[in-house]
Amino acid sequence: MVNVIIGLLLIASFVVMVWYCVKGYNLMVGFFIMATIWTALAMIGNALSPSEAMAGKDWLQVITYVYADGPAEYSRSILVNVFFGAFFGRILVDTGIAATLIRKVTELGGDKPRITMALLCIVTAVIFMVNTGIGPVISIAVIILPILLSLGISAPVALFAFMGSIMAGIFSNPVNFQQYHTIYKGFNEAAASYTYGEYFNWSIIATIVALVVVFIVANFGSKKKKSYAWAANAQSGATDDAPMISWLAVILPVLLVLLVPKGGENGEVSFPIIFGFIVAGLWAMLFTGRLKGGFIEVCRRLAKLFTDGSIDVAPMIGFLLTLAMFNNAATFAAPYFTAILGDFIPHSAFVLALIFGVLTPLGFFRGPLNLVGSGAAILAVVLAANPNIPVQFMFPLFATTTIAPQHLDITQSWVAWGFGYAKVSSGDFMKKSIPAGWIIGIIMCVITYVLYGSLV
Repeated sequence: MVNVIIGLLLIASFVVMVWYCVKGYNLMVGFFIMATIWTALAMIGNALSPSEAMAGKDWLQVITYVYADGPAEYSRSILVNVFFGAFFGRILVDTGIAATLIRKVTELGGDKPRITMALLCIVTAVIFMVNTGIGPVISIAVIILPILLSLGISAPVALFAFMGSIMAGIFSNPVNFQQYHTIYKGFNEAAASYTYGEYFNWSIIATIVALVVVFIVANFGSKKKKSYAWAANAQSGATDDAPMISWLAVILPVLLVLLVPKGGENGEVSFPIIFGFIVAGLWAMLFTGRLKGGFIEVCRRLAKLFTDGSIDVAPMIGFLLTLAMFNNAATFAAPYFTAILGDFIPHSAFVLALIFGVLTPLGFFRGPLNLVGSGAAILAVVLAANPNIPVQFMFPLFATTTIAPQHLDITQSWVAWGFGYAKVSSGDFMKKSIPAGWIIGIIMCVITYVLYGSLV
């Protein structure tokens, strides 16, 4: 009875958290409050009826695990990747490589708006396969969005196409993979052996599917207007083009992770993505002349780029740290969720894929299927009910319902910025973003079942 009462209180707080996210209130504060509520309820439940999740732990060990170990582990495995990813993003912008690629595809598209939009979507997705943070998003948006608008594409369509392309790239972004993987393996230690290389086999399909869906949805309802290539070219800027050899930097970090042979006794060590960002950044700076000017000047430039990149991602750091607290609190709350919901969690791969596909919209507004929203508790319950389910199957399902909705969501910081910049209402944006996210979710859940369902 105690487990049921505590479970009901946890579910009630969970519903309030979803409402809190939908209202757009501060997520850092929200997840800290939720971590505190869930820890307190779990400790009360354990005092009344001992819980296996807290076995052998006193109250000080519990709060240490939630408020200290959670952020510390997250910092060790995630934040360094975020900082260096943002640093690399700043290099791509500062060296002019991103702007050069955008100008080239604009010239290639000529007076054909749909072709130009498709090419810009592809370039944006490729750029954000290795970039992260609101800084690079804004820096590239102020180049791409004016180009699309000057080609006669409506503001809602232009904003949706751009944000959707970022979402497509994020599917294959190693920094985001590491972030979601850390959350997942917090509930399943066996998932620690799951690598980016294995994930990439699935994620590159997701990137392509997302790009196709975004482009198709963007073309529905868009009106054909007269376009002017000269206007697009003017909007793309008049700076000199970055040398072609420097363009390799855009995909170099991913190539290094995928192509460099693994090390270690059992081949478990992959090329470190942080070093990949450094190598690619130096490559970009070398071939664009940014390593000239003497040692002191180069050091100053590198320090400034890292500082600017850190500022770009600063707003999300506090959120990620309190999210880590919430995730660790969810491990103590999981038995109470399981007591109520455990009998309703399916064990069939087909049913799981079907449910995740149909319920993909629950990943919007940081909802219950979003791992960086309120989805950590659902992950804990699903894994508790299916302790032996292969990570190759379950991780892509959660990645789908996290990435597709979150990066088309009005609660995403750069999407909110885009509303003001492009003068687009949230309603007009959601008319395209929610159907697109849902379609991507259904398709990718089907593909996940086809590829990995037999492992379950």
